[in-house]
Amino acid sequence: MPSSSFSCGFASIIGPPNAGKSTLMNALLDCKLSIVTPKPQTTRKRITGIYHDKQMQVVFLDTPGIMEPMQKLHEAMLLATRDTLRDADVIIAMLPFRKKEGPFDRDFAATLQNDWLKTSGKPIVAVFNKSDLVTLKEQSEAEAFIREAWNPAAVLSISALKGVNLPELLEALRPFLPMNQPLYPEDALSTAPERFFVSEIIREKIFLLYGREVPYSAEVVVDEFREQHENDPSRKDLIRCSVIVERDTQKQILIGHKGQALKKLGQAARTEIEELIGRPVFLELFIKVRPDWRKKHTLLKSYGY
Repeated sequence: MPSSSFSCGFASIIGPPNAGKSTLMNALLDCKLSIVTPKPQTTRKRITGIYHDKQMQVVFLDTPGIMEPMQKLHEAMLLATRDTLRDADVIIAMLPFRKKEGPFDRDFAATLQNDWLKTSGKPIVAVFNKSDLVTLKEQSEAEAFIREAWNPAAVLSISALKGVNLPELLEALRPFLPMNQPLYPEDALSTAPERFFVSEIIREKIFLLYGREVPYSAEVVVDEFREQHENDPSRKDLIRCSVIVERDTQKQILIGHKGQALKKLGQAARTEIEELIGRPVFLELFIKVRPDWRKKHTLLKSYGY
């Protein structure tokens, strides 16, 4: 049983695209839950990751990056981010350091404070990520600026990729975790089902293997996930997925010459899916064209937005 000093609660991670929110959650959990690519707007939906140690359980809520919405999909992504603030006991507001144009984006910091943090009513832990990109003096100056501008509960600089100051971040969160009992068993890593992570893995491979507009125009829907029967462990799980795109030209790019691009996508995704669920799978991918799906409310809703 947890001791009376045990703490448990929800922490929402918010910030701009490519701030390293997903990298941070994966690093804290020592497990790849959130997909990560060099391209912005990779994360589209709220992803739950559960951290455990002897003193606390933190339910992290990874969110889509905050940006200016250009279509209904972006609006749905921002709504998902806004919803996590209501569920959170504490908010990790992340700002990435950068090499050019000053150590961080002060304009975005002001927008984050005025449009998202002030109205939340929740304690804020301000986190500068990618600390390896700037000097210690720049880190100190940035922390002092945010301390003055935001008056957060804590400010610290980290490197999610290199694991710098992650224990300190966890300790900064602990005072704001209100419960003294864990919500989930110790072996739980997420509340999302396997089929969600299957679709995310396929979408990540699309981001990594294809360029231009294809990754942003693609959505993955798991149509069928049939697990192997206990009496016949030699049979593979059957997973059938639809990859939704907006135009025929995008469909042709995904398929490639004689289906080679689609085969490469399927192989890359299947390997990682098997690592995730710990058993062999038979993966089928079907490419479907749904014109302007990112702008249509009914389609977005059917895809889980």
